[in-house]
Amino acid sequence: MSQDTKVKTTESNPPAPSKARKSLPVLDPSGDYYYWWLNTMVFPVMYNLIILVCRACFPDLQHGYLVAWLVLDYTSDLLYLLDIVVRFHTGFLEQGILVVDKGRISSRYIRTWSFVLDLASLMPTDVVYLRLGPHTPTLRLNRFLRMPRLFEAFDRTETRTAYPNAFRIAKLMLYIFVVIHWNSCLYFALSRYLGFGRDVWVYPDPAQPGFERLRRQYLYSFYFSTLILTTVGDTPPPAREEEYLFMVGDFLLAVMGFATIMGSMSSVIYNMNTAGAAFYPDHALVKKYMKLQHVNRKLERRVIDWYQHLQINKKMTNEIAILQHLPERLRAEVAVSVHLSTLSRVQIFQNCEASLLEELVLKLQPQTYSPGEYVCRKGDIGREMYIIREGQLAVVADDGITQYAVLGAGLYFGEISIINIKGNMSGNRRTANIKSLGYSDLFCLSKEDLKEVLSEYPQAQTIMEKKGREILLKMNKLDVNAEAAEIALQEATESRLRGLDQQLDDLQTKFARLLAELESSAFKIAYRVERLEWQTREWPITEDVAEADDEGETGEGTSKDEEGRASQKGPPDLQ
Repeated sequence: MSQDTKVKTTESNPPAPSKARKSLPVLDPSGDYYYWWLNTMVFPVMYNLIILVCRACFPDLQHGYLVAWLVLDYTSDLLYLLDIVVRFHTGFLEQGILVVDKGRISSRYIRTWSFVLDLASLMPTDVVYLRLGPHTPTLRLNRFLRMPRLFEAFDRTETRTAYPNAFRIAKLMLYIFVVIHWNSCLYFALSRYLGFGRDVWVYPDPAQPGFERLRRQYLYSFYFSTLILTTVGDTPPPAREEEYLFMVGDFLLAVMGFATIMGSMSSVIYNMNTAGAAFYPDHALVKKYMKLQHVNRKLERRVIDWYQHLQINKKMTNEIAILQHLPERLRAEVAVSVHLSTLSRVQIFQNCEASLLEELVLKLQPQTYSPGEYVCRKGDIGREMYIIREGQLAVVADDGITQYAVLGAGLYFGEISIINIKGNMSGNRRTANIKSLGYSDLFCLSKEDLKEVLSEYPQAQTIMEKKGREILLKMNKLDVNAEAAEIALQEATESRLRGLDQQLDDLQTKFARLLAELESSAFKIAYRVERLEWQTREWPITEDVAEADDEGETGEGTSKDEEGRASQKGPPDLQ
């Protein structure tokens, strides 16, 4: 085979493209994967914050578990390195859109202070072990520079947890523990520097029985530090300058810590009270009002029991106020997920558009009724309908005792009164007495809210009126003749309105024509008057007028000459 043939064969069979290497995906900073990675980074950061200081101040701890510390140190370094890789694959928002271009992500991350701190926290300071030995953990203090990741993880957890106030308290207690831990380590290191057992302030001589154990050393130091920072007192008086400086510094730290703790606890308590006030109505004002107005004890007891029922059973009556800060669509989705199943049980709302049901869900008002309380009475004007969410209601006679029927969860009543159906013999009046047997939770939909929503959905309004007529026919509450008469009257009224609209349009057309003719006539008259003025200027001047002109001022004569010259030009042409 010739060389040309080989070349042609090679060109006709190009090499197969190699498979693209799989790369790490871009993480969403608000997603679950990024959140769990932040929680993973809590462990190496907390390990360095707590253990490094302890190993530096307690030599027995460092010498006794050297192999374990080296393994844990380099495991945390590996996690630090992986965290940098994760940073290079974490997107960011630009104009509300997640940027997934890794080149832009890397460029943005490199220009931030976070990248500088991340690199500084991974500087290989451990190489100094070759000169100073492996028992100098203070060389790894640069690992503290990764603390911002700890704070970021805590912030994300606080926004995601269902118990943010409890998490804030737990986070505050953790900070207090870390401060006391560091202070106890510094106290033990200072005692070793000054000499164990030199005075009553420093740590006792380890030669004494029981004080040589590592656990005793740490617990004693932690207890001593707790006494100082909590300003409880009962601590040995300092005897040296170093001891005085240490105590002064701890007292200042204690004052700042006390202020921080009080402020944080006040904020937590305020948030809890604010959340409670947002979820449940304030009964203190109502109780004070009833006391000032001398409301009878029985009614006052019913009001208090109602408030107590809301608090104990976590019932909410102001859902709209709670969700008011959410965007409209998001608020609608939350309301739909909670209440759509309840609203779809109502017969007149079945087969309606999904958007209509979403609008109606936002209009539902939760209400809670006490035992024996009437929801509505016979003859009342019906301005709303009710859907039973929980509890039982009875249809009772006028005596309030005889029960005709019992309504349970999922049932509804009053739906006909909020729809204007022609021929409804009961009108807008209630036809029965409805009383709550126990505590009942209902959803209320007012006539005004339904009318406001249906104004945007005329087809749905027609469907609902049709279903309402079917229900009235089954109940024998629909007067067909009256309905036909109302329909005829409505058609006649609409016909008259259409006639009036047509007459009004004709009058407007005639009025517009009159205005046009008036403008044309006014223009023609103005032109004729102007032309007559120009013609009168061309008439010859008499002798008397000339003599009068000679007696006039020269300025007037000059102006007349100019006027005469202008008159020779004649009147302007009409364009």
